[in-house]
Amino acid sequence: ICAIAHVTAKTMPHEGAECRKGSAPNIHDPATRELSVVVPSYNEENRLPLMMDEALDYLEKRQKRDSSFTYEVIVVNDGSKDQTAKVAKEYCKKYGSDKVRVISLEKNRGKGGAVRTGVFSSRGKKILMADADGATKFADIEKVEEGLKNLQPWPKGMAISCGSRAHLEKDSIAKRSYFRTLLMYGFHFLVWFLCVKEIRDTQCGFKLLTREAALQTFSNLHIERWAFDVELLYIAQRLKIPIAEVAVNWTEIEGSKLVPFWSWLQMGRDLLFIRLRYMTGAWKLEAKKCN
Repeated sequence: ICAIAHVTAKTMPHEGAECRKGSAPNIHDPATRELSVVVPSYNEENRLPLMMDEALDYLEKRQKRDSSFTYEVIVVNDGSKDQTAKVAKEYCKKYGSDKVRVISLEKNRGKGGAVRTGVFSSRGKKILMADADGATKFADIEKVEEGLKNLQPWPKGMAISCGSRAHLEKDSIAKRSYFRTLLMYGFHFLVWFLCVKEIRDTQCGFKLLTREAALQTFSNLHIERWAFDVELLYIAQRLKIPIAEVAVNWTEIEGSKLVPFWSWLQMGRDLLFIRLRYMTGAWKLEAKKCN
């Protein structure tokens, strides 16, 4: 298994391995916004509007209260086959392309690949990952911001604050089948045993990173599907980036793209390969520098 993991590993991500300069925004450039919100979206024409309405309503009100607060929302259309791109572009027209941008990928790369694309094009001092389903109340960004603040002083400007649903676990178990509960516990055990021991909920899609932390972690990221959160936090721990876990409100929204058995099987394989590929040196961590 070690040999297979080593031989089949990509040596480095094809993006972010070198600094690219140009007219498009780039993570290597100095920040020009207070906050970037990256929204990975795959066939989300029905769920995206609710999330965008809530997020932009909050951001606009916050900007009115504090004129120094600037933001951008980056919707990454991950090869959708529906009208996701069209829906997102309506928000560009309404709020302007300086506040809302849409990046469309020709082929579906997975949630991790979509988030990574958005992060590399961000302009914010802080970068928030937010799911398109709006399962987490957007106003809870203030909670994860407080978690980030409590980690100061940030070593080399790096820190991560993760939204967490761990406090809701007992209620969610009561609504799940025994099979799904077994899968959940199996996944949590593998995460703890192989990769990340200090974070109870690695999969909540509401994470806030400083720009420097985003550059260092996403430049080293390899996994592009569901388990990318685990590798992200594994990299952060290896780089000794401080991580906070903060309870957030969360409501399950119908329309999830996660297929319980097969997606979790894929994640289990990815977790094993994350550990083995770093352990055997197939994947190595490299420090990145901003120009």
